[in-house]
Amino acid sequence: MYPFLLVTHLLAAIAFIGTLFFEVIIWHHARQQLADAGQATADQAIAVRSRKVLHGVVLLLYGAGISLAWQYRGALSQPLASSFGTLLSLKILLALSIIGHYFLLAYWLKSAQLTTTRASWIRRSILGHMVLIVILAKAMFYWHG
Repeated sequence: MYPFLLVTHLLAAIAFIGTLFFEVIIWHHARQQLADAGQATADQAIAVRSRKVLHGVVLLLYGAGISLAWQYRGALSQPLASSFGTLLSLKILLALSIIGHYFLLAYWLKSAQLTTTRASWIRRSILGHMVLIVILAKAMFYWHG
């Protein structure tokens, strides 16, 4: 079961990070070449499609991640006892922070406080968190101590 969970987690992470990379690095600059009406239409279309796709991706990502973390519950019970446990704990904290970002986003959407600047900031922050998580994921298996 572990290999299936690992591949599912990795593929979901690729899809999640790829979507954010597209939105932050590619789309953010490409949209400036469109007329204002075109920007708004395209932004809305991308947001709607992105939300539909990412809901399933995030469920797979976090579901597989929780199942994988369960395999290392011994290391997580004493996170400072090994570099692996410490790095895995940091990875989990960053993943929880991403969930916090989405709660904040939902609040801003519901209260009509989501501005373009806030939307850009939250995407960049989540992408940064994801990049750190990938680095920690690789480091967990190479930095032993």
